[in-house]
Amino acid sequence: MNNILNITEEQLYKVRQIRQITNAAYVLRFDRNGSGFTAGQHVILGLKNQNNAREYSVYSGENDDYFEILVKEVLNGTVSKQLKQLRSGAVLHMDGPMGTFTLPAETIRYKKVIFIATGTGIAPFRSMVRSYPELDYLLLHGVRHSFEAYDRNEYQKEKYVLCTTADQKGDFHGRVTDYLMEHIPDPNAEYYLCGNAKMIHDAFDILTLKGVKPEQLHTEAYF
Repeated sequence: MNNILNITEEQLYKVRQIRQITNAAYVLRFDRNGSGFTAGQHVILGLKNQNNAREYSVYSGENDDYFEILVKEVLNGTVSKQLKQLRSGAVLHMDGPMGTFTLPAETIRYKKVIFIATGTGIAPFRSMVRSYPELDYLLLHGVRHSFEAYDRNEYQKEKYVLCTTADQKGDFHGRVTDYLMEHIPDPNAEYYLCGNAKMIHDAFDILTLKGVKPEQLHTEAYF
């Protein structure tokens, strides 16, 4: 649990809209108020006058005039349920953006990037893709059901691989780690992993065993 105390007016942001994308997941859009950020960073977000807050990766792009976060409602959670009930004009408090899970300029310009995500761990990668149209990337997204392919139509078809475990409607049936086991990694690419901590650990081991250097692997665990 994160507590945000001594809130200033500069940390207050108005909600614009909530876009439901599955029964459990939604995108919360709110004013940017001139705040800058680098794709891949996160914010600490909660309701005004309440101490409960959570960390969320920014889902929108650097050039959008708003902030967005991707939230999956947690069954026994507090903040994810509270945020879902908000309406346009409601006030949030926010700390950040912050964090170093970002792409260096040299990587954006000259390198292939492999994004590996589970669930809402796709959020920082959507921000990066929106922010850097010139980016040479491949996105592996692991979910249970194909309907959890959040905003899939925003990615170039040949650059997005949906890995599903509960149905066979994705591009690959199995976990992202199964996909990595069956494919030869690009030895020159930079790898960015975000989502379930077990996936990150397993993917790290698979890639290093296949010859990817540890310094080419960058991680951000969600849980």
